[in-house]
Amino acid sequence: MARLPYLEADQVAPEYRDMLKRNTNLHKLLVNSPEMARAFNGIGGYIRFKSKLDPRLRELAILQVGWMEKSEYEFTHHVKIGKEFGVIDADIAGLMAETEGKSSTLEPLARAILKGTREMVRELAMSDATFAEIKQHLSDEHMVDLVLTIAFYCGVVRVLATMKIDNEPYYKEVLQQYPIPGVN
Repeated sequence: MARLPYLEADQVAPEYRDMLKRNTNLHKLLVNSPEMARAFNGIGGYIRFKSKLDPRLRELAILQVGWMEKSEYEFTHHVKIGKEFGVIDADIAGLMAETEGKSSTLEPLARAILKGTREMVRELAMSDATFAEIKQHLSDEHMVDLVLTIAFYCGVVRVLATMKIDNEPYYKEVLQQYPIPGVN
């Protein structure tokens, strides 16, 4: 159960109701601090809709964060979002295999991005070797967008866990196909 209330549109000042257009528990809780919620939505919106980073690769990085941190909410939401941006079941299977140190059919850039994401989650920073490998394929702008995306979602999973935000039933369905080890 969440540590703060989920607010509905009628409980929020009219100038903040636009932040509830995505009717998720995360947004309903964050709007307890409407200006912070607006800032959060700003970076999240940039990542999803304005970044020039390939959206499939972006979603794979986000999924890697959710998978590694055992964030049911983050992982399941981004399986559904990722499929809107070109992520397929084979990509998710590849992510799981790569996380276990097994080979996958993912292309080299996707594998390198997943490795860099794992390094940022586990070690705080991406190694020089992994950064250089990814940089062979991405511009400086793309590298900034990738690193900030990974860092942002490392923060998001901590917000979800600390606030004990409940996952919506529609998203829980994802766990039938992709159960997260150690998560009920």
